[in-house]
Amino acid sequence: MAIETSTRLPGPRFRAVSYNIHRCVGMDGRKDPGRVAEVIRELGADIVGLQEVDSKRGEDGGIEPIREMAKSSGFHLIPGVTILRDDEDYGNVLLTGRRVREIRRLDLSFPGREPRGAIDVDLDLEGRSIRVLVTHLGLRPRERRVQVRKLLDVLMMEPDRLTVVMGDINEWLPGSRTLRWLHRRLGRSPAPRTFPAFFPLLSLDRIWVWPRRALLSIRAHDSPAARIASDHLPLSADIAALPLVADRMPSLQLLHDE
Repeated sequence: MAIETSTRLPGPRFRAVSYNIHRCVGMDGRKDPGRVAEVIRELGADIVGLQEVDSKRGEDGGIEPIREMAKSSGFHLIPGVTILRDDEDYGNVLLTGRRVREIRRLDLSFPGREPRGAIDVDLDLEGRSIRVLVTHLGLRPRERRVQVRKLLDVLMMEPDRLTVVMGDINEWLPGSRTLRWLHRRLGRSPAPRTFPAFFPLLSLDRIWVWPRRALLSIRAHDSPAARIASDHLPLSADIAALPLVADRMPSLQLLHDE
């Protein structure tokens, strides 16, 4: 299912994707980074935020197919490691073909829980600076509330700069405090279901765009490859690169993917 705006904004556009790749372990229990790389190619995105990226040194294959895909596609690969061990790097990754202006990494860890973080970058898009944040929040409500407060502390909205926040928010209750706080700051964004991949029931993965009117469409990418490559479907958003002043928000219509 896709959600699209009925009003088309003029000017350049780009596609942003959030994808929890589940360490490249698919719905069949098999670890296959090549399948994940195939799904990323299908998406045709300019910016891809990945969660649960596992790179074990010395393991055959590892995350190399995704690195090779990024290299062959002209993408920069920006890691956001949250767990670092002797044989493993684990966390978030941002892939982008756009020029990177600045990289920041945020520590969103909660005491006693798995370390969490966010990649916070400024990118050059058609000569304009846009801000992109990629994150993966924790499993417990209190943990997520603390993490969202930390995110909001650094999310000061600038009227002349587009901001994209995306990731696995791990929130399945539509009326939760964490989602209300994020909607209040970034605007209410549609939330197609992405989990589990074979029969999506929950909207765990989210993309917010500010100003909200720059969001043209948002959809879960439900291809045959995506249904097996990970336990999450990728979430894809088409965005107007130049946010314009408009008198009212575009209306939303539910559309079915072909």
